[in-house]
Amino acid sequence: MAASCDSLLPLVLLLCLSAQAVDRSNFKTCDQSAFCKRQRELKPGQSPYRALLDTLELSNSRLSLQLINDNNKVRLLLELYRLQGNMTRVKINELKPLKPRYEVPDVLLSDPITEALSVVAQDENSLVVSLGGKDQRLILSAQPFRLDIVEGSQVLMSLNSRGLLAFEHLRTRKDTKSESEQAPGQENVEQQTDEDGQIKEEDDKPGMWEETFKSHTDSKPNGPTSISLDFSLPGVEHVYGIPEHADTLKLKNTDGSDPYRLYNLDVFQYELHNPMALYGAVPVLISHSTDRTMGIFWLNAAETWVDISSNTAGKVRVISSEAPQTDVRWMSESGIIDVFIMLGPKPADVFTQYASLTGTQSFPPLSALAYHQCRWNYNDQEDVKTVDQGFDEHDIPYDFIWLDIEHADGKRYFTWDPSKFPQPKEMLQGLMDKRRKLVAIVDPHIKVDSGYKIHNEIRSKNFYVKNKDGGDYEGWCWPGNAGYPDFTNPEMRTWWASQFAYDQYEGSMENQYIWNDMNEPSVFNGPEVTMHKDALHGVWEHRDVHNLYGLYVQKATADGLIQRSEGVQRPFVLTRAFFAGSQRYGAVWTGDNAAEWNSVPEFGSDVGGFFKHPSAELLVRWYQAGAYQPFFRAHAHIDTPRREPWLFGPENTALIREAIRQRYALLPYWYQLFYNAHRTGQPVMRPLWVEYPDDFATFSIEDEYLIGKDLLVHPVTDEGATGVTAYLPGKGEVWYDVHTFQKHDGDQSLYIPVTMSSIPVFQRGGSIICRKDRVRRSSSCMENDPYTLYVALGSQGSAEGELYIDDFHTFSFEEAKQFVHRRLSFSANTLSSRNLAPDSQFSTASWIEKIVIFGGSQPSSATLKSADGTESALEFEFDSTLAVLTLRKPGVNAAADWTIVLR
Repeated sequence: MAASCDSLLPLVLLLCLSAQAVDRSNFKTCDQSAFCKRQRELKPGQSPYRALLDTLELSNSRLSLQLINDNNKVRLLLELYRLQGNMTRVKINELKPLKPRYEVPDVLLSDPITEALSVVAQDENSLVVSLGGKDQRLILSAQPFRLDIVEGSQVLMSLNSRGLLAFEHLRTRKDTKSESEQAPGQENVEQQTDEDGQIKEEDDKPGMWEETFKSHTDSKPNGPTSISLDFSLPGVEHVYGIPEHADTLKLKNTDGSDPYRLYNLDVFQYELHNPMALYGAVPVLISHSTDRTMGIFWLNAAETWVDISSNTAGKVRVISSEAPQTDVRWMSESGIIDVFIMLGPKPADVFTQYASLTGTQSFPPLSALAYHQCRWNYNDQEDVKTVDQGFDEHDIPYDFIWLDIEHADGKRYFTWDPSKFPQPKEMLQGLMDKRRKLVAIVDPHIKVDSGYKIHNEIRSKNFYVKNKDGGDYEGWCWPGNAGYPDFTNPEMRTWWASQFAYDQYEGSMENQYIWNDMNEPSVFNGPEVTMHKDALHGVWEHRDVHNLYGLYVQKATADGLIQRSEGVQRPFVLTRAFFAGSQRYGAVWTGDNAAEWNSVPEFGSDVGGFFKHPSAELLVRWYQAGAYQPFFRAHAHIDTPRREPWLFGPENTALIREAIRQRYALLPYWYQLFYNAHRTGQPVMRPLWVEYPDDFATFSIEDEYLIGKDLLVHPVTDEGATGVTAYLPGKGEVWYDVHTFQKHDGDQSLYIPVTMSSIPVFQRGGSIICRKDRVRRSSSCMENDPYTLYVALGSQGSAEGELYIDDFHTFSFEEAKQFVHRRLSFSANTLSSRNLAPDSQFSTASWIEKIVIFGGSQPSSATLKSADGTESALEFEFDSTLAVLTLRKPGVNAAADWTIVLR
């Protein structure tokens, strides 16, 4: 929901039902952010920083030395680490800060495993450090300070080559330097000095010690603390990442415009194609060229801006003789420089490297991958029952129905409105009887009310965030005046998790899951609709931890769902705010979008658009796109007309039903991909260049994408479209239309005529995809149903795929190795299934019902050979027009070894 349109708070907010888009004046530009403006005033040139090589210290895994700023004589400490998996870590901090600077905790899985470092060459102005294989070296130049990572004769990446390293050191305010006014613990701290014992402080600039935006003043008791570092990427003209922004897949040149901003904010009806900050921040940038893929992970949770400068921006590639290069500059308001350089070299390697640092995607229960029906708000228990029955009456499957903020008693989370939801367990049991589930919202702003148990306990335990004067921080949100729990405090998180226990959260049951919204955090009357930066989390200011807040809320909530089941059940928690590492705790979505055609391509978006009312055509196309995206949920604003799938006429109901049924048929494939994502870190949804890294034509494609590596989807996202042009990658490869089985060569742009029923989806030749074609009312009803294997033969007449099965909802797959994981292979006219996990133990009632092979020839016989050696002839039919062979009723258990021979 948008935090800027609550009609209950007229003194705080303007009504925005008539608003068309975000009010940009509520949010800062770089010029309005004092530290960003200061940092941007520093132009590329010779760096004032010099490496003091005589301070070099080298251990087996760590190299350190001091840097000095020759302008102000402040010294920094540089630390270099070579990490396992082809990564390098660079840390820069003050050598002797007045007090500790914030270093981000809880994001890394653990201290990364280091590997041996060795200095292989050194002279008076440089040293060369070996980084291991393939002749990789790190060259440190002393004056000016610069780092180059090279492989052979090729420079892969340079740091501070543009001289934009800037580190604002902690200092005492010039007009408050008396000992009596020093902060506790600073009295005996040795200040940094030059050889003559003098630091050359620069003149104060506006915004260093106090900053005002609109009616809000940031007191900045620690003064200026911002940091900056530049990275140059020779040979690179395509960079991606640093979510969340409603912009193109390829990051744009920011010369002459605002940098991309990473600062979690509640942005009402955000604009597309804009570098403004949104709800989440993942400070990871990926560079890609035909030679190499690399990543930069900037581990800093403060407000951050990222400038992108490319020498090929706006130029036609074929006529530009200049070697491409992209320069990236990171600027953060506080903390230290802690950056992980992921050297690839392939896209899959970068994903593996990032996952080794921050973890893989949590493995959701199968039902979370099915269809979700949501609205702000379903009115009461009877409304929930009616909507649930509507799905059955119209033969549309769904797994989750969602309740927004109106379900709680006066927006007191962990409660139910006694008049609208008087018997929540009765409602939940009714859903459970149909093997369906419910999600209820629990936001992190707590109504200040002495009659509210949650508020009283948080206050009595002193768990609220504090204001700059030490009192409980309070701000306006949905309940009115609210307190904000300090989720950076592990004791607070433990207490929060305990509130999800069935004996604490009255009315909850095991088929109720949780949605954390507004956790940027959203403060309606705060600066930029969020918390004041000088609010306090223990000894740290909110400015230091801001982008971590949402991660901690989701983590505590997920922990609570796990603990309420005594560690048995996998949780499902949706969050709006996120940071690096949030993938370990659940799912995210794209927030408060609008019912407009250009919003359809967003993945994980509110199907139909949160704001405004979609036309029937737009709604159908959105369902068709959403059915082939990882998180599939319809959601709508409280003031929009109802839009359940059957409210747009029988013809459109049928089209939406078919889209949702296609999602359910593909759930085995989605589930296998999420298992692999959990195990390996490889993404479920991928840009084409991830699988075709040498094909330059894929580098800027964003109107189609891959699900895993075997399905290519090109949603229809234009009003009144009668055709789309899809690029099918892969020279020498083939692709098959999944609906018609028509075969197409790769490495071509294919025009596809479309009607309202069309969802252009192609299966890669050489793949085997498992489906369940018996679609029922929910995914849980389909757990033991049979599988159909779709075998798409490649140009060499072979194919392979995987089948993964477990109990679909517990941690037994991990803790007790209770799962089935099989390799399916077709080669030399033989299709076989073999066990990929011989140590696992799990039995399934599912069997193989049918096998469809496309791209082959007609056999004279088909023989099934079972694991016990028995043989049986299979019925089959062959469509010579499409070259499709259908084998019927193999009847073998899905967990068994078997072989089918075609002759």
